[in-house]
Amino acid sequence: MKPFQTLFCLLFFPYLIFAQVKLQWREQYPGIWKATAGQPEKISLLSTAGAIANVTALAKLPKSNFPLKQTDIDVKIIDHKVYLRFPLDEAEQLFGLGLNFQTVNQRGRILDLHVDHYGGKDNGRTHAPIPFYVSSKGYGVLIDAARYLTVYMGTGVRRESQHPPVLYDRNTNKEWDAQPYSDAVEILVPADGATLYVFAGPTPMQVVQRYNLMNGGGYLPPKWGLGFTQRVPTLYTQDDILKEATSFEEHNFPLDFIGVEPGWHSMSYPCTFEWDPTRFPDPKGFLDALAKKGLSANLWLNPYVSPKASLYSKIKPLSASHTVWNGIVPDFTLPQTRQLFKDHFIKNQLSIGVGGFKVDEVDGYDFWVWPDVATFPSGFSAEQMRQVYGNLVQSMTASWYKEINKRTYGLVRGSNAGSSNFPYVIYNDYYSHKDFITALVNSSFIGVLWTPEVRASKTAEEWVRRMQSVCFSPMAMLNAWADGTKPWSFPEVEKAVNDVASLRMQLLPYLYSTFAQYHFEGKPPFRAMNLVEGFGFTATTSAGQLDATANPYAKSIKKDIKDQYMMGDFLLVAPMFAGESSREVYLPAGKWYDFYTGAFVGENQKISISPALDKIPLFVKDGGIIPMVPTRRQAPKAGEILPLEVRHYGDSAGSFQLYDDDGVSFDFEKGAYSFTRLAVSKDGDGRLQGELPTLPVGKPFGYDKTVKWVFMTK
Repeated sequence: MKPFQTLFCLLFFPYLIFAQVKLQWREQYPGIWKATAGQPEKISLLSTAGAIANVTALAKLPKSNFPLKQTDIDVKIIDHKVYLRFPLDEAEQLFGLGLNFQTVNQRGRILDLHVDHYGGKDNGRTHAPIPFYVSSKGYGVLIDAARYLTVYMGTGVRRESQHPPVLYDRNTNKEWDAQPYSDAVEILVPADGATLYVFAGPTPMQVVQRYNLMNGGGYLPPKWGLGFTQRVPTLYTQDDILKEATSFEEHNFPLDFIGVEPGWHSMSYPCTFEWDPTRFPDPKGFLDALAKKGLSANLWLNPYVSPKASLYSKIKPLSASHTVWNGIVPDFTLPQTRQLFKDHFIKNQLSIGVGGFKVDEVDGYDFWVWPDVATFPSGFSAEQMRQVYGNLVQSMTASWYKEINKRTYGLVRGSNAGSSNFPYVIYNDYYSHKDFITALVNSSFIGVLWTPEVRASKTAEEWVRRMQSVCFSPMAMLNAWADGTKPWSFPEVEKAVNDVASLRMQLLPYLYSTFAQYHFEGKPPFRAMNLVEGFGFTATTSAGQLDATANPYAKSIKKDIKDQYMMGDFLLVAPMFAGESSREVYLPAGKWYDFYTGAFVGENQKISISPALDKIPLFVKDGGIIPMVPTRRQAPKAGEILPLEVRHYGDSAGSFQLYDDDGVSFDFEKGAYSFTRLAVSKDGDGRLQGELPTLPVGKPFGYDKTVKWVFMTK
């Protein structure tokens, strides 16, 4: 700051603290730079997640220079608040900044990043308001601060802007716009400091990979976690649940784990975390009976401790000043709080075979969660705790399973930055099918998993369409806690529903390998089209503008593509919604083929399709390889050997890395896993042929030595 500016501030604003900050960027990990603005607080989003970066995997990504002009990044600290400014080019699209339900491109929006119950308005208040954004130019920015951040995504125009918007006269010029062009992202952090990260690409996908790998890599679920799950009504007894499992057997419907809702507690809202003796007189016997059926149990909880709980007196001195539903709010930043919970849950749940948890109500809602005037014994503020509470509970519960070398997979209602490696999928009580798919698209930018769960439907058509979507998501879940619905609740479409659930089970080798990519490479298993090579901003002019000549659907893809996505490298999913008989699909560069028939459908273009009710539209990239197993009800158990069918699509050579491990433990982190290359090449006459894979020796491999090749192209 110049001397006269300092004197002006002291004379006219004597209580205003003003400092210009010069950032010192240091390459923290390959392609990831870190800088500190002011004095960061002791608690942060990443510190509560506690992830350990996968530096080895990060080093395999392309070497890159700092992706922004450092002199264009501006930081000031004014009155104990950090003012950040990052540059923007005119052609950039911006993605991320939370689990948004209605928009994908966030440029031109103002977001208040605040953990909330579902944030259906896309105003920043959502389950996972992660302050990380990805640019279509191939860089990313993360603000690691556990505060309510306000982000202006190219909306504020500075007086001294280097690229000011064109001046129009509204009286005479129709080009006048109420929201003029802005060349900056500006962020307000209400704290004395923050830690900043900038991620290089050079592609948007590689930005996301770096973010996920910095946070430990994506979570690799147990194989059973990728099967089908049914959550039963709240007051079901252990006998009711066992009968439910039997009904799935009778209908030959897939089922790998069962969700047990609040009724397992002797009291819930707030919770005791103790089995109700009337509904569950023999918890261990109940869990053993499920295990004999090949099933795992997932228990619902929220973390607010009932006065009737045995934990209450121990936790009370370690809890907040305010309650939630008359339950005390544990301060999980304190080691003694975490230890008390661990001892209780190991003894009463994990030691008898509970497979995981559904962590509810950590997202907050202002009318029932602790208020911002609450205090915590750790000294951290209610605002800070609101932003990190989901991270704290996920990290704590995940560590219990890690210690006993048992993988888990569950559900959570609130998360934040650093959570890529947590064994949890986000869900909520909002119920728009289309918005569910948009959330699934957005989850890929921010290192979280999301499920478009099924609860109820008004018609058989809606039931099928919702079930199809959920079977192509991170967790195939029917949540019947309120009304007891079953997959066959609409008998006229029972076969169609069973078919798509069975298809998911057939695709487990592909899906499991895709999650292995998430863990080892940082690639999200379900991906926005904007992360796909050959889509969107790949066809541009030298000025960075979309070139409609080079890319015939350039005008179309400038809008949000929020109702289609990729599952892994090769499979494009385009869900249908009730009341729709047709839809448009945007195909990236390269040839694309119908999954079911192998018929060519187009390349680098917009197509219109009219699928039958019993099929979710699926398309496979040219050269795509899809490993599958025969139809089955449950995910394979450790040591089980399955036949393997490998489908190839198109007329190009291709390859796929088939991953396998024991499916239940963390032994893969010690090298107990295999990658087997499945490849198709052309012989001397140009005919496609499947190559004989080199099978792993001394490593887990749950498939027959003989591979059945199926060439789908017509």
